[in-house]
Amino acid sequence: MVTPTPLEARLLEARTLEAELLEVAGSVPDPELPVLTLRELGVVRAVHVRGTDADAVEVELTPTYTGCPAIEAMSVDIERVLRARGVREVTVRTVLAPAWSTDDISAEGRRKLREFGIAPPRTRSASGPVPVTLGAPRTRAGPAAEPLEPVRCPHCGSGDTELLSRFSSTACKALRRCLACREPFDHFKEL
Repeated sequence: MVTPTPLEARLLEARTLEAELLEVAGSVPDPELPVLTLRELGVVRAVHVRGTDADAVEVELTPTYTGCPAIEAMSVDIERVLRARGVREVTVRTVLAPAWSTDDISAEGRRKLREFGIAPPRTRSASGPVPVTLGAPRTRAGPAAEPLEPVRCPHCGSGDTELLSRFSSTACKALRRCLACREPFDHFKEL
């Protein structure tokens, strides 16, 4: 067995601490969707240990969109839980690139949204930019556009739903209604 050098040992210790603190920061509930943690939402990107005694950290936080009003509350909550963990100095830095997308929501986060009564964003078959259309709510423009799977009702599972409003309780969600069970529900829009 090869014994690591003191530098290698410190680097390994720092990476282990960063992973642990990432879990702590990621455990904060989203202020707008408290059923999800920031890790499940995919907005906490990284934690970097700064300082010689690992008493200072920098957290990278990517908002769901650049005007997200919850980013300040998220930052304050992250600082609070990390300080409670013993970190003396916490800096939360907003990182806009790469931009957040609904692909960043974990499978657990999607499950929790559905159980909470919010239709999770649909999965896309291809990666890359999401085309934005301003046409009718049930169609997509362009000959190369792939049809998205239907928005399923989180109450009964039916794919027979209609758009009532492009915006709901937050800018990230649309208001839809199921044509099978007639229940209205939020749909976390694909970004």
